[in-house]
Amino acid sequence: MGDSSCIAAPSTNKPIMNWSSLLSPDPYFLPELKLQGKVAIVTGGASGIGESTTHLFWKNGAKVVIADIQDELGQAISDKLGENVCYIHCDVSNEEEVINLVDATVANFGHLDIMFNNAGIADRPLGSILDTTKSDLERVLRVNVIGSYLGAKHAARVMVPQRRGCILFTASACASIAGLASHSYVISKHGVVGLSKNLAAELGQYGIRVNCISPSGLVTGLSLSARQGATPEQIEAGLHELGNLKGKFFRVEDVAKAMLYLASDDGGYVSGHNLVLDGGISVVNPSILKAVGLIQ
Repeated sequence: MGDSSCIAAPSTNKPIMNWSSLLSPDPYFLPELKLQGKVAIVTGGASGIGESTTHLFWKNGAKVVIADIQDELGQAISDKLGENVCYIHCDVSNEEEVINLVDATVANFGHLDIMFNNAGIADRPLGSILDTTKSDLERVLRVNVIGSYLGAKHAARVMVPQRRGCILFTASACASIAGLASHSYVISKHGVVGLSKNLAAELGQYGIRVNCISPSGLVTGLSLSARQGATPEQIEAGLHELGNLKGKFFRVEDVAKAMLYLASDDGGYVSGHNLVLDGGISVVNPSILKAVGLIQ
């Protein structure tokens, strides 16, 4: 008979798990604070993915600075969440405003741990290169690529001396699957993926992790503006029909939870990664599966 000394007897003082709390309808609920003591900037934080991530980071103990040009929305979120959240107007394509954003964050909270470069725009849903204007391309690149570059540059400026930090980007599944978006938007998101990987190579020596997330289509202010006249429910239903993974609607909360993983110690050895959130559609050719009768 083996030694039973390592088998613990049942404890009579073991705390009782409140299982009802794990069934909370709050989509941002988590049983532990994964970002306690961290300071985060979320650009484009007043709506969509940015707003959802702001809430989730705050729920997990972070002090969050919302950066956006939607002043009323951003200030309303800050007022609602309280003293550990503040709003700063910032056009990410303007370097002086990005410098002010980072410096004000450090002045207010003492340091910067997480820079989430999320702000982005689109020119239109789809379109031919023959009628894509140079001005449309430049406008999208100015926000999506240059804005991300400036945010990362000035976050690195304060993170390198700290020898720690996390820089995150919102890219897109259109950088993995051709034909999903306009040429201008696709170019910009390929640029974000490349920038993320290149920064990971440079900044790893300072203990700074750099990653991006590439979501497929979901309902945000950006998708609503691109499909004028359609309701959020109609857009979500259409995207679900086109998707590979059935029985699950893809929402901004799903992206926020992935960002939380990359920002927290749970993702502490993840760097240089492009996490594609698309329900598997980028690895599937449904034409072949339909032809052989495996799917309908």
